[in-house]
Amino acid sequence: MIMCLAFVNFSNAQAQKNNDRKKPPTFVQLLKDMDKNEDGKLSKAELKGPLKDDFAKVDIDEDGFISEGEFKKAPKPNRQKPQRKN
Repeated sequence: MIMCLAFVNFSNAQAQKNNDRKKPPTFVQLLKDMDKNEDGKLSKAELKGPLKDDFAKVDIDEDGFISEGEFKKAPKPNRQKPQRKN
């Protein structure tokens, strides 16, 4: 019985840990956080982090701004999976 309870507790902890992962931001969230001039687009000067680093890949029409459509079509960053300890 004790082994069964320990297993259930461990399984619940693992499931909760997986649900705590951060989701990528939506375009609306990015506008709220970074669109300084509130024009509904994101310029490279307004950005930071991976989106700024990959600006040229995301700005498909090369107009100097990232629109919502371009953001939705943007390549997803490669996220490394945590390595398991053996």
